[in-house]
Amino acid sequence: MTDSPRYLEGLNEPQREAVLHTDGPLMVLAGAGSGKTRVITHRIVHLIHQGVAPHNILAVTFTNKAASEMRERVELLCREYLPSDRAAIDSLPVVTTFHSLGVRLLREFHEAMGLRRYFAIYDRSDSQKAVKTAIEQAGYNPKEFEPRKILSAISRAKGDAVTRLTYTDAASSFFEEVVAQTWDKYETILHNDSALDFDDLLVKTLRLLEDNPTARETLQNRYKYIHIDEYQDTNKVQFRIAELLADEAHNICVVGDIDQNIYSWRGADIKNVLQFERHFPNATTILLEENYRSTQTIIAASNDVIKKNQNRVDKTVFTNNHEGEKITLYAGMTGYDEAEYVALTAKSLIADGADPAGIAVLYRTNFQSRSLEEAFLNFEVPYQLLGTKFFERKEVKDVLSYLRLALNPGNTADLTRIINEPARGIGKVTMLKVVEGKRGELNAGAAAKVKVFDDIMMDIANAAKEKKLSDTIKFIMKVSGVEAKYKEEGTEEALERLENLRELVTLATRFDGTDPADAVEQLLETAALQSDQDE
Repeated sequence: MTDSPRYLEGLNEPQREAVLHTDGPLMVLAGAGSGKTRVITHRIVHLIHQGVAPHNILAVTFTNKAASEMRERVELLCREYLPSDRAAIDSLPVVTTFHSLGVRLLREFHEAMGLRRYFAIYDRSDSQKAVKTAIEQAGYNPKEFEPRKILSAISRAKGDAVTRLTYTDAASSFFEEVVAQTWDKYETILHNDSALDFDDLLVKTLRLLEDNPTARETLQNRYKYIHIDEYQDTNKVQFRIAELLADEAHNICVVGDIDQNIYSWRGADIKNVLQFERHFPNATTILLEENYRSTQTIIAASNDVIKKNQNRVDKTVFTNNHEGEKITLYAGMTGYDEAEYVALTAKSLIADGADPAGIAVLYRTNFQSRSLEEAFLNFEVPYQLLGTKFFERKEVKDVLSYLRLALNPGNTADLTRIINEPARGIGKVTMLKVVEGKRGELNAGAAAKVKVFDDIMMDIANAAKEKKLSDTIKFIMKVSGVEAKYKEEGTEEALERLENLRELVTLATRFDGTDPADAVEQLLETAALQSDQDE
């Protein structure tokens, strides 16, 4: 009798069953802390051990952090359990997010999609700024129609696979008509900037798979074994992408927890879980019900809450961990009352000898942080607020805008952001003429100032082609005047911004071994694809 592979050791029976299930559709419904990531990583190792080429394996999750951690775990497992398999170590499977996969495929098939290879990617703030402009172009007031709400409506429609024309035809309220007209102008702005927004990365990938048989067949033959993590968070477009990729081999493994569906507000469709077996006949479903993370008290409470939901696949999570402390429920009269209770509780714990670093406060929405911070300040409890994204810091976005504009000179979003940053005496009228291609109408003084900016951009474009990426970032900081500006200001805030730019240089060194043009694109892609789930 042949001994079982070592990578199966330590798996419980349902985990083992999921790992060994290689062919055909598989849905793993996993409770919190039940080892679902372990199942995916060990399943990938098992596939490679069974002779599947690593490049034929695809694993998709929702955040860059999760993808990075899963990629590292797969590599470590391959080195530990398949040390003699050089192919497994040298050519790892593709582990990525849906949006990164979209970028990868759209760059590969950019000509078929009518795109520039190095198209720009609008992040949320870029999109919101463009929508504000689109609202004005459509003849409305952004103060009456909040850009954030208009963008959310457009994003939700795209996530539901609704086209702009379909949305326009179905518009039945004044707000929807405003959205439709704004959407039209917004698409024009994106097109003129050779840019895609986050939703386009998925929508256009779906269109590629639906409308291009050659691309679809190529990708189906490439990705013969597909894994989708956090499946309960997929929207209609993401589901269709996965379905089309798996349509030939049908080797798709989805892992999720129907009880953790918290993103319905941005398009996550729980029907993707409930109707999986309808879309993939003969699918196998495996339940991972043992929790390895939480105490019995926590598990009992969560089971009691979730059992009231009738629209779910029935599963009962259990744990062999100790009972743990009882849960305390405090019902405050106001938001500040709650915040005051939290701050005083933390202060009491610290006074009793608790390590402040071991105390965490989680809140549901961003606005709640205001009352919490106020309470912590009032009661003199030191705290650290997490969640400010590195790539959304002003100074980082400014330097990356220089880099992106050097790559794509037609991007008006980047042009308007940095043409007068740091200040060069270029006013709004001059900026508008440059954007509209009316440089011939500039007076001599304005033309000279724009010429200085053009020369800076030319130098940056040349540097980006020749220098290591980290050296290019340093060059931008110097030639643009950004570094000198913050040094001259000398305030604590300015010095912190300068430190963040040095951190950007450090981050850029990760790409220094790559061809300069590819390195620039990889950094810009990394910055753009930091989703709001990566905080």
